[in-house]
Amino acid sequence: MKYRSMPGIDRPISEVGFGVWSVATPWWGVKDEELGKRLLRSAYEDYGITFFDTADVYGQGKGETILAEALSGIRDQVVIATKFGYDIYAKRGDRHGGHSELPQRWDAASIRKSCEESLQRLKTDYIDIYQLHNARMEAIQSDEVHETLERLKEEGKILTYGVALGPDIGWRDEGLATIAERKMDMAQIINNLIEQDPARELIRAAEEHNCALISRVPHASGLLDGTYDPDKHFDKSDHRNHRPKKWMEAGLQAVREWKFLYEGTDRTIGQAAILFCLASPAVKSVLPNITNEDNLREFAQAPDKTPLSQAELKKIEELWEGGQKEALKQPFSNSKTKPTPVAAKS
Repeated sequence: MKYRSMPGIDRPISEVGFGVWSVATPWWGVKDEELGKRLLRSAYEDYGITFFDTADVYGQGKGETILAEALSGIRDQVVIATKFGYDIYAKRGDRHGGHSELPQRWDAASIRKSCEESLQRLKTDYIDIYQLHNARMEAIQSDEVHETLERLKEEGKILTYGVALGPDIGWRDEGLATIAERKMDMAQIINNLIEQDPARELIRAAEEHNCALISRVPHASGLLDGTYDPDKHFDKSDHRNHRPKKWMEAGLQAVREWKFLYEGTDRTIGQAAILFCLASPAVKSVLPNITNEDNLREFAQAPDKTPLSQAELKKIEELWEGGQKEALKQPFSNSKTKPTPVAAKS
């Protein structure tokens, strides 16, 4: 494992992190809680993963409690990120229903309540990275939100904060506001070979403004780790169900054009996808979906493989601008008002 420095954090974070949503919700694959705990512990003990990203909304708090149990006794050796903004305490009648988006609360009292509850579930007295979860522009620009987070920093309850951006409810503009206008310490974005826009623009802004990025969905819902089966049906409870079929088909065609990244090299396609995200120094850690020991081992070993060369990165850009960009347009609406299925969040 290799490590990078993170603004506001006094210890480096692993270049590959562990997104707890894959072991705390039914949206991807791990439904066995004990297996989830073993994977979390193994990530640290066997593979040197020190960065763990969760959220209060994952399993209505389970994403935090399972992490606390799995990492008991090593709190001072790891970096924990969690998220807030969704009112997981809302009465059922106040919700949109089904798997639709929970209401969001951005007032000072709600932020403080969310922070205190997360601290209790995580069994810690501080949160390393506190993230606005799928925030709209009004939350990012809110002085009340920022003043509250600054007070929490002064009190030592959080070390740093930023935004985990949600593509279907605000993406490019919200990202640029987070990075260039509010100049937050960090932002979490989707970035992979198949979804390079608006990630390329956000990465350039982060490099210019010294903002740290966390990159999630590096494997584009299985297209870039060899697990996607075009003949397999995903039911509505599975995160991959929200991907348009035609977009997935276009992604499979693009994967064939990227064989030079893994055939005849020391990398698997899944490792090459992670190294693509790590090509920018602004990206501090990548969050692949980890569901079993085999992909934990494969993904954790990615930083030790040969980095992508400048020639390979140039060829990726040429392919993207030469036709892939048009064929792989974002399937998200980028609407500011449309409710987002909870299963589409990460």
